Amino acid sequence: MQNFVSRRSFVTLAGSAAAVAGLGLVGCSSGSDTAAGSDANGSAKSYIVATDTTFAPFEFTDDEGAFVGIDVDLLAAIANDQGFEYELNSLGFDAAVAALESNQADAVIAGMSITPEREEKYDFSDPYYDSYVCAAVAEDSDVEDLEGLRGQTVACKTATQSAAWAESIADEYELDITYFDSSDMMYQDVLTGNSVACFEDYPVMAYGVAQGNGLRIVAENSDDFATPYGFAVMKGTNAELIEMFNKGLANIKESGEYDEIVAKYLEA
Repeated sequence: MQNFVSRRSFVTLAGSAAAVAGLGLVGCSSGSDTAAGSDANGSAKSYIVATDTTFAPFEFTDDEGAFVGIDVDLLAAIANDQGFEYELNSLGFDAAVAALESNQADAVIAGMSITPEREEKYDFSDPYYDSYVCAAVAEDSDVEDLEGLRGQTVACKTATQSAAWAESIADEYELDITYFDSSDMMYQDVLTGNSVACFEDYPVMAYGVAQGNGLRIVAENSDDFATPYGFAVMKGTNAELIEMFNKGLANIKESGEYDEIVAKYLEA
C-alpha cells in the first residue's frame, strides 16, 4: 500500500514511564479546529499516534522487520484519504495510554475496546472492528473448557477486555490471575507452563493459532464481552482528528480498501 505519511517512526520503549519520558522530546499538536488535514498556514497537520508493540494482526513486526497490521494500514489509508500526517509510536498498550493521558500523544490506535468506562475518559471514533474474547491453552494441554481451568493460574494482558472477562469469572473458577504488559509475554507464560491458559481478544488469538503460536482456543465469550475497537483521543480534545478519522474510515469502507486491509491479515 502506498503511504502518504512522510513522518512515521516506530519506537519501542520499555514500560510506561520510559515511554512517556522518551516522548517528552516531541510536542503534541494543539488539536485546534482549522481546515481538515491542514494547519493555519495550509500545511498538512501532523499528529502523534501511540500504539501497541505486538498485537497481531492489528500491530506487529513482520519477517522483514516492518511494523505492519490492520491498525497500521487503516491509519495510513485514512491519513492518505484525509490529508493529514502522523508519527506512529509503538510503545505497548499501557504505555500508549499513559502517553495519551500525559499529553505526549494525540491519539491511540491499538485494538482498544470501546467500553462505557473508557468513554468517561476518552473520545472514540466510530468503531472500526468488532471483537470478542477467548481463552487459550497450550496445544498439548488436556484442558478443554473453562471447568478445566478451575483452581489454576491464568495469564491476562493488563487493562484489557479479555482480562475483564477473566476477572469476572475468577471467583467462580478459583482462578489465580497473572498480568502481563504484552501478548507475547502472556503466550510465553502459557507455553512454559507457568500459566495453564491465557485470555485474549478472539481475532488476535485466532490469528496467532493460524500462524502456529502453539496455542489452541478452548472457550469464547461473544456476548458479555463483545466490544468494538476504536481510535481514541482524550475527552474534549482533538475533535478534528476524530472527525477526519471517521470520514476517512467511511470513505475507505465505501471504496473497498477497508475490506482489502482486513482480508490481507485475516484471510491470508
